[in-house]
Amino acid sequence: MGKNKLKKFGEMAELDFVFQYPFGVLKEQGFPYKGKWHSEVFGNENPIVLELGCGKGEYTTGLARRFANRNYIGVDIKGARMWTGAKEAEREGLKNVAFLRTDIELLPEFFAPGEVAEIWITFCDPQMKKTRKRLTSTRFMGLYRKVMKDGGRVNLKSDSPFLYTYTKRMVEKNSLPLLHDTADLYGSAGGELPEGLREIRTHYENQWLQRGLSIKYLAWELPHDGGLEEPEEDDIEQDTYRSYSRGYIQGVVTEETE
Repeated sequence: MGKNKLKKFGEMAELDFVFQYPFGVLKEQGFPYKGKWHSEVFGNENPIVLELGCGKGEYTTGLARRFANRNYIGVDIKGARMWTGAKEAEREGLKNVAFLRTDIELLPEFFAPGEVAEIWITFCDPQMKKTRKRLTSTRFMGLYRKVMKDGGRVNLKSDSPFLYTYTKRMVEKNSLPLLHDTADLYGSAGGELPEGLREIRTHYENQWLQRGLSIKYLAWELPHDGGLEEPEEDDIEQDTYRSYSRGYIQGVVTEETE
């Protein structure tokens, strides 16, 4: 591990709103704040919102600035990226922000049933060949049910046509209440959309927009009742641009490819 990463991990260890619990640490120490995020971490009863695969934490901090009456937790295993958002929250004195460095599969070890009100999934890997690793698969919907309140809201913001199509089918297949659906967030009116959806842009979102990709957005409710079934996906066209250099986007020529 590079010295820069070690330095960042060390700086985060000094922040009382950053919790670093990869599997080995969790197994050895356990997590003391499960079921106590409201009382012992945030000191209020405001709804808790997770940003999964938060990267640099743009949505975690961006939403926290806009909504002081909600608590935001960025979750990611890659702490070097998370450091950016954590230091930003420290500089700005954001009291409704926390970061959790761990695997998303371990969420039930950190949150009690019903402790989470809402989830954001922003520009995750579409995992086109591995359904079980896809953050919008029924496997993960079952996982989210263990920590979310009944009927909690899940948001997906993505550049991937494959993930957007798959997720929409998953929502429809399982009759989950669909709240918002747009295949081109910045190219259409989009109807009534959450505040900050267009204004807050992640590092990767800006890259995709610069390269000519449209951004997709879906939001749905996740009731606790009912079984979950995977939709058909064999006929969904896979994304092609990830196989090329970063300057090549599905036939779009940019300055990088000229």
